[in-house]
Amino acid sequence: MAAAEPHKLDPSEYISHHLTNFSNKHQTSIVDFSVWNWDTLFWSVLMGLLTIFILHMAARKATPGVPGRFQCAIEMLVEMVEDQSKSMIHGSRHFIAPLALTVFVWVALMNSLDFLPVDLAGRVLGWLGLSDRIEHMRIVPTADLNGTLGIALGVFVLMIYYSLKIKGPKGFARELLSAPFGAHWALWIPNLLLNIIEYVAKTVSLGMRLFGNMYAGELLFLLIALLGSIWSFGADTSVLGFVGHVIAGSVWAIFHILIVLLQAFIFMMLTLVYLGQAHDTH
Repeated sequence: MAAAEPHKLDPSEYISHHLTNFSNKHQTSIVDFSVWNWDTLFWSVLMGLLTIFILHMAARKATPGVPGRFQCAIEMLVEMVEDQSKSMIHGSRHFIAPLALTVFVWVALMNSLDFLPVDLAGRVLGWLGLSDRIEHMRIVPTADLNGTLGIALGVFVLMIYYSLKIKGPKGFARELLSAPFGAHWALWIPNLLLNIIEYVAKTVSLGMRLFGNMYAGELLFLLIALLGSIWSFGADTSVLGFVGHVIAGSVWAIFHILIVLLQAFIFMMLTLVYLGQAHDTH
């Protein structure tokens, strides 16, 4: 008896396959903290280690003489971050400026994983003999809402920390109860509710903005990938599919370079803005 041919994915199944995370269990509800997306954790930690390595190498190889291209690029990046943090943080920047630099490089590296071919992860897993154990692999952590909201929660913790450190527990509590309408006792509850909503909105919007842009970019790359392989879905083999794949893929990849860096810059700037607000008093 002839062996059964492997099932060929249709376009919908192909996209769904690539947008599914490698998790410990299937998610059955909108919020389920028992689900762990191992691919998001792996690639985000790997890019974090790469960020530390790059910045450590730049610091170790820095020379007072004529700098090389790598040192010039890092120095320009450091000066840009330092100028932005100086204009927004009215206080010590010994931790916040390096934090902003790390956030920018880390998010940019995670975003840059979107440039890898969409089927590369599956091919590598097949070569390693792991395709039976790891059926799905999404290599862009910022295209996973769990990843971006996780980073945003870290920024939220720092906002609370600096609010307590700069203003003190009493000053922070007074600000929560008196801003923005005034310190009258009848306005305490409306003020508190508005401040809670503000903190939640900052955290959610910070994570959702990055996720939305990277998820849309990932989806577009998948659609462009389909142009180059339309014949495997039963359509007539045509040079238009290949040409459309190459042209659309090249144009979108070039444009996506700007999106990758822009989203990293926006995330860094909003981090500085929110931490700067934590240093200010109403």
